[in-house]
Order: sequence, then C-alpha cells, then structure tokens
Amino acid sequence: MKYFRHGPSGAERPGAIDRRGVLRDLSGVIADIDGEALLRGPRLGLDAVDLDGLPQVASDVRIGPCVAGVGKFICIGLNYSDHAAETGAAPPPEPVLFLKATTAICGPNDAIERPRGARKLDWEVELGLVIGRRAKYVDEADAMDHVFGYCLINDVSEREFQMERHGTWDKGKGCDTFGPIGPWLVTRDEVADPLALPLWLEVNGRRFQDGTTANMIFDPAFLVSYVSRFMTLAPGDIISTGTPAGVGLGQKPPVFLQPGDVVELGIEGLGRQRQRVVAPFD
Repeated sequence: MKYFRHGPSGAERPGAIDRRGVLRDLSGVIADIDGEALLRGPRLGLDAVDLDGLPQVASDVRIGPCVAGVGKFICIGLNYSDHAAETGAAPPPEPVLFLKATTAICGPNDAIERPRGARKLDWEVELGLVIGRRAKYVDEADAMDHVFGYCLINDVSEREFQMERHGTWDKGKGCDTFGPIGPWLVTRDEVADPLALPLWLEVNGRRFQDGTTANMIFDPAFLVSYVSRFMTLAPGDIISTGTPAGVGLGQKPPVFLQPGDVVELGIEGLGRQRQRVVAPFD
C-alpha cells in the first residue's frame, strides 16, 4: 500500500492510492496516518474498506508530510562510503546519530526556507524508515518487523551552522522546512529489497546525486537495532538512513543553494519531491 496526506499545512487529511493508481481520501474511515494508525498494521485496520469507493483526491491538491505526529526524527550521518570520502571523513566504525527537529518536517513539494544568516544551504536525498511497532533493544534479525514502511526524505542542511558554529550537527539540520518527507508512505511489503533502490537528486535540472542504497555502510535492519539500544523507537518515528555522494559541500568548488533554485529528488518506488528555495528572512 501507498499512503499519503493531503490538504493545507496543519490540516492534512489521510489518503491512499488504489489499485489503479487513483488517489483516494481516507478521512471518512480513519482520523490520520500517525503512530496510532500504524500500530494497526499495513492495512491500517481498513481491510474491509473498498478503496475504489472512496472519494477521489483532486490532482492539484497539496501533498503534505506522509506521517503525522512524528515523535522522533533520527538521522544517520556518513552512512555511504562515497559520501564520507567526499567530505574528507573516514567511514565511521559505528553509526553517527543526530536528531532533526520535528518542526523541520514539511510536505515533499513545499518551499525550502533559507534561514536568516545562512550561506551554505545544502541537500541530501535519503531513504526514510518509518517505525510501526515499539522497538527497544531489538535484535537485528527481528528489527525489520518493527518497520512499517519507507519514504523519501531530503535532509536539507546548512553547512556553516552544522560545522562552523560549534557543538553538535543539530543546528545545521533542524531549521524549519529542512525535513521534507513523502510524498508516499510505502508499506514494507511493497519494497522487495531496501538495499537495491536507486536514489537521485537534481538542482535546476543538473544531476548531483545518482546513487544506490546498496552502498550503505550500515543497512536498515542494523540501524533499527542499533538505534533501539539508545532510545525507544515508537510508532511514527522516522530514521533517515544517510545520503550518497554528490552533496553541495562535496563539489569542487562547493555549490550551495540560492533563492530561486529548484531541487528535485526521488527514490525508485517511493515517489519524487520538488522544492523551490525561498528567502523569507532576508
């Protein structure tokens, strides 16, 4: 199944894609696509519902974040060997963890707001894992049983805030609009192998990232198990699994996003995003 949320920011309604690829509104049968809903399993408890009979969603509607009420937005740094190399870092012996503020979450096609004082705005296409069952000290062999599904993420970053302003990475990762997620929340059964997914990103039509999840250093099952050693994962939590080479920081010379730039990205089977960079605080 592929789920989504649609409508104005802050007032999104749940939806699903039927067998013919038509977007259907679920608001008459379920309150939202959140942790409580994900606990009901891949069909969200809607096994008796005929999707083809539900109202159709207009093609021009805004698509919002694919999950509501995210409790934790956990990111993995330097999880592709080629990306670590382009930043001058050695591949880490254990996963690098940091948290992205949940207020960074926005829709897949919403504008990216350049923060006040930002000079090094960057992009990162990533595979997201959406937790469906509580996970605490889970074994790697059982870890994927706790994953509801997958989504596309742009881990937008401000490199000066992240690397030159002292302290942890969080300052450069958690600004508003730095976490577009979706468009679709794709159930785990629809992805045969999460380590065989092409992923790409373009800026103004120029392809910068063109990779595959096969190049992850730490795979999704290991990541879920590893993170669950340090914090309890709850339904609706998201783990963003890292990015391949091709970020702006890694270009020679570095390339950073400017107002008016258009970022497009995608992962096979999970949809695509399109964001325009704006500068509302200049």
